[in-house]
Amino acid sequence: MSRKLVFLSTAFCLAIFQLSAAAQTSSQKESTAATKPADAPAAKPGTLESRVEQYLRNLYAWGPKYTVKVGPSKPSPIADLLEVPVTVSMGEQSDTAVVYVSKTGTFLLRGELTDMSVDPFAATRSKLHISGSPSLGPENAKITLVEFADFECPSCRQLDLILRNLLPQHPEVRLIFKDFPLTEIHPWAMTAAIAARCAYQQSPAAFWKMHDAIYDAQDVISPSNVWNKLQDLANQQGLNAEAYQACIINPQTAAKINATIAEGHEVSVTGTPTTFINGRRVVGADKGLIEQSIAFDPGLY
Repeated sequence: MSRKLVFLSTAFCLAIFQLSAAAQTSSQKESTAATKPADAPAAKPGTLESRVEQYLRNLYAWGPKYTVKVGPSKPSPIADLLEVPVTVSMGEQSDTAVVYVSKTGTFLLRGELTDMSVDPFAATRSKLHISGSPSLGPENAKITLVEFADFECPSCRQLDLILRNLLPQHPEVRLIFKDFPLTEIHPWAMTAAIAARCAYQQSPAAFWKMHDAIYDAQDVISPSNVWNKLQDLANQQGLNAEAYQACIINPQTAAKINATIAEGHEVSVTGTPTTFINGRRVVGADKGLIEQSIAFDPGLY
């Protein structure tokens, strides 16, 4: 059984340091060989960091098998609070979070500090690149929906069906498609991404036809027939066969897809589909949340 150390969030963004039940069960089976690494010395006795470590060890029963590194503390945006990083690890598993501690060492806040004077989605939007990716809708659209998706992902196909029906009702929305093939679990996802990118190279309209055709054929595509199926779909869309084949074998095609994967990592995409509606994250094919995010007008509040 795998062991996982997690910092879980609760309502109102108050985070709780907690080990999963599986981790606690598994840890009892581990030998006592796990020791503190040389680069994670214990906090000096009497310091604020030492007080935080003692408190958290007591709160979560982190015994000697657990390495807890606290600090160094630094000033936070709130004058009376210090920002204190905490890393807890056991064996090869570890997790890191931040707590806020009063300068007197009396109070500890487990949570996320948010500056309400700034747009909460501005930082995410600045990391999302609009140009160079397939898009539908006006360039001056009021709402931009950036979708990170995988052609082999069943939930992505479900989202595609939702968007096919939803977007025609919302001319104020521009859809930007970003490849995010999960190659560890979807063996033909990268191949499909390359094929769709090669359709895009010939024309934006050809991309969307190929995009829809791949999702529609998802159930009949397999690792063993993917090249033939995609070639058939390309022929059906009227793609230039010579240009298509040259694009398929060009390493720059895969490089462009890897660039969108890296972009997804920059905004903490870990699964598909993940969409950003004017920067607001929606995970999964959740029609209700997507409609809610499209309809929300921050100017009214």
